[in-house]
Amino acid sequence: VLMRAARPPVVAVVGATATGKSALAVALAHALDGEVVNGDALQFYRGMDIGTAKVTEAEREGVPHHLLDVLDVGQEASVAAFQSAARGVFADVRSRGRTPILVGGSGLYVRAALDVLEFPPTDPEVRAAVEAELAERGEAALRAELAAVDPESAAKVADARRLVRALEVHRITGRPFSAFMPRREHDPSVAPVVQIGLSLERAVLHERIEARVERMLAAGLLDEVRALDVPGPDGLRQGPTSARAIGYAQMLAVLDGTLTPEQAAEQTVVATRRFARRQETWFRADPRVHWVDALAPDVVAQALAVVAGS
Repeated sequence: VLMRAARPPVVAVVGATATGKSALAVALAHALDGEVVNGDALQFYRGMDIGTAKVTEAEREGVPHHLLDVLDVGQEASVAAFQSAARGVFADVRSRGRTPILVGGSGLYVRAALDVLEFPPTDPEVRAAVEAELAERGEAALRAELAAVDPESAAKVADARRLVRALEVHRITGRPFSAFMPRREHDPSVAPVVQIGLSLERAVLHERIEARVERMLAAGLLDEVRALDVPGPDGLRQGPTSARAIGYAQMLAVLDGTLTPEQAAEQTVVATRRFARRQETWFRADPRVHWVDALAPDVVAQALAVVAGS
C-alpha cells in the first residue's frame, strides 16, 4: 500500500507560453486538493490582465491563486523577492495539508522558487570604489583583475556595468560571481518537487500563439494599455519590467503612432514565438521535467500519473 506523504510535494507546471499551463494547474488543484502559485513575472502586475493571459475569476474555478496582482506596473519585479514570497506560500499551503501547484513560464522565477539560487550581495561603497577605479585605470586593467580571480565571469562579461558588478561581488564575498549562477539543483529547504512540462509541436504552438494574440486584441488589449499609460512614476512606461513586456511595448508604440495596430499585432506574434522558443530551450535542458503532450485528451490523467509515480 502506498503511504500518502504526510505533507504533499510541490507540483510545478512548466513549458512555453500558450501550451495550457493555467488550465492544467486548475485541473490538478481540483484532483490534488491544491492551490495555485503564480510563477509568471508579468502576472504579478495589477491591471496587466489581457496581455498576460491572466486567469479570470471564472477560469480559477474556485481554486485559490497566490501571487497574482501583487505589484503596480511602475514597480520592478524582483527574482529575490519572488523567491522568498513563493517559498512562504508553499510552506503555508502545505501546512494546511494541501498541494502547492507552481505554474509559470518564467524560467528564472521557477528556478528561484525551487532550486539553489543565491543572490549575490551588493554594497554601494564597494561598488563606488570599483567604479572610481574603472574611471581611473580603465576597463582593460579591471578585466585583467577579474580574469585573475574569476576567469569564468571574465569570459562572459560583455559590458562595463557587469564588469563592475562581478568585481563588487568578489570583493564583498571573496567568491567568484560565477559561483552565484543558477544550478539545476533542488534546494533541500523546499518541499520535494515534481515538475511537469507541457509539450506542443512547434507548428501547432505557432498557430496557438497567433490565435491568442488575435483574442487579446479583440478583448481590448490596446484599451488596457491606454488605461495603464498614466503620467508619473505609476505609469506603464516607467515600469522597468512591465513597459518591456511583449504586447505591452508594441501597444505603447501604437499609442505613440510609431506602429499601426496590424504591425503591432505581427510584432507581438513574432516576439511571442521567439520567447516560446527560449522557454522551450530552458525547460528542455532540465532533465527533471516530465513531459506530457499538451493536446492529449488524457493530459490531466497523465500529469496525475507523474505526480503519483514520483
